[in-house]
Amino acid sequence: QVQLVESGGGSVEAGGSMNLSCAASVDSGRLYCMGWFRQAPGKEREGTAVIDVLGRSAYANSVKGRFTISQDNTKKTIYLRMNNLKPEDTAMYYCVAEFESHCIAGPYDYPYWGQGTQVTVSS
Repeated sequence: QVQLVESGGGSVEAGGSMNLSCAASVDSGRLYCMGWFRQAPGKEREGTAVIDVLGRSAYANSVKGRFTISQDNTKKTIYLRMNNLKPEDTAMYYCVAEFESHCIAGPYDYPYWGQGTQVTVSS
């Protein structure tokens, strides 16, 4: 069983920054991949950033150069630093996780999801 708890989020003006965190609670085993998906109103969920157990990361083109994902393996926690936020970044951000060796910031049916945290960027 895996539980993912997000924190951070809120409201910020365009051009601002924000940090998200996601802490994983795992009964057994080690997660191979953790990351972030987002869903804006009326749109499909979009892979945003992921990081694997070796520290390799991948990003959606829309956030490259602005978002940075990092991890603290001892705390089973990942972080998302979001800079130069834009109104189109407004979305519910979900933490995702996977035990299998699969880690992409794209269409994939990650088995574990957090409850989500809202990020709102005003213009």
